[in-house]
Amino acid sequence: MQHAVGSPLPPPHQPGHGPHTGWAPAAGAPQGPGVPPPGFSGAAPVPPAPPTPPAPPAQVPAPQHPPAPQHPLVPPSAPDASGHVPLPPGGPVGVPAPPPAATAPDPSATTLAVLLIGPAGAGKTSVAKYWADHRRAATAHISLDDVREWVRSGFADPQTGWNDHSEAQYRLARRTCGFAARNFLANGISCILDDAVFPDRPVVGLGGWKRHVGPGLLPVVLLPGLDIVLERNAERSGNRRLTDEEVARIHGRMAGWYGSGLPIIDNSQLDVPGTARVLDEVLARAIASPPSW
Repeated sequence: MQHAVGSPLPPPHQPGHGPHTGWAPAAGAPQGPGVPPPGFSGAAPVPPAPPTPPAPPAQVPAPQHPPAPQHPLVPPSAPDASGHVPLPPGGPVGVPAPPPAATAPDPSATTLAVLLIGPAGAGKTSVAKYWADHRRAATAHISLDDVREWVRSGFADPQTGWNDHSEAQYRLARRTCGFAARNFLANGISCILDDAVFPDRPVVGLGGWKRHVGPGLLPVVLLPGLDIVLERNAERSGNRRLTDEEVARIHGRMAGWYGSGLPIIDNSQLDVPGTARVLDEVLARAIASPPSW
């Protein structure tokens, strides 16, 4: 069957497309791309070129980030571990090893645990802070009074009278200070603690500090004259200031450290830097020849 002149022709077959709907080739007619339909007298249509596949998208390099800092990790199951910071050992801190005989000990570069003892107004806190600030080795200052005052509501103030409640808080604060000191020391950080330790009070005395920190603790006594501690106490305020009678009583009890074997520094005529220098000299002797407290 031939198409009438002027009839629309079927669209050419394109790859990927079937014959147009409504158009059927004649039976027995040749079929395929480039073959004209029956009755077509013009030139055979040229099949279109297959479409060029699109170019793959350009690969944008991923942004480069500096590698994250790596920390030595400790397995969670490891004992005495908290992240990558070791916790203090179960045993107390040992006595620092004396340096070789040919080498003069340098207390500013040695990891130490120091207990600075003295009455109210002796300058313990000021000297401890200055000494810790000016050492070559990393050093922490731990003040018992500061830790005791972590208790806000229900604080047992010794100024209102020493009783079982105030002694319990004192002992709790001392254990907390001892644990903190051992934790710092286990990580290579020296500690200086300060407290008004009485020689005639073994329950809250030097023995308790040695139990919580260890035999490596080096106690040193600051004991200026009574007139000096009274003058310094008068400059205080709040619950850190005591009555003159209480200051005199504490100072008298501290005199019991004479003859105890502990090193005693009379800093009546010394400023804070001068006292810190004498403290270094005392500690150098203690490192070279560890005393038996």
